[in-house]
Amino acid sequence: MVCIAGCFAACSKDKPDSRCSGEIPKYEVTAAAMEQFKLDTTAIRKFVTDNKIADVKKDENGVFYQILAPGTGSHHFTVASNISIDYEGKLLNGNVFDSSKGSYVTFQLCELIPGWNIGVPKIQKGGKVRLLIPSYFCYGPRAVGTVPPNAVLDFTISLNNVN
Repeated sequence: MVCIAGCFAACSKDKPDSRCSGEIPKYEVTAAAMEQFKLDTTAIRKFVTDNKIADVKKDENGVFYQILAPGTGSHHFTVASNISIDYEGKLLNGNVFDSSKGSYVTFQLCELIPGWNIGVPKIQKGGKVRLLIPSYFCYGPRAVGTVPPNAVLDFTISLNNVN
């Protein structure tokens, strides 16, 4: 897990000390980030079309997702939820930048990028989701490890357990 610490440390945009308490927040795109957000959305739509990815939806925040398996249960996610997952993260060009390599790893949801806070709760235990995340909900204009600035990220996440 080459960049597990760096790539999955949530952006501390506003309140890094309070991000592990309460409900999953609603995210608003600031005026300064709106232009990049529009470019990312266009790139994601093109990627979905070019790769013939079926059943992709866009949530109210602007994160695109494809439910590969819904899972079972009715867990109410909060930022303090602990999740055990297997994942792979790629750039839109197909380059893998991080992976749990088939092993389950456990995180508290608040430790992860905002795109995961939005996308992971769309499934339940045993579920699998693909997230296409605009850069605003990842690392924005910062480069992190091998992830370039303003990168749209493509994650496939299997949720083994949640509590």
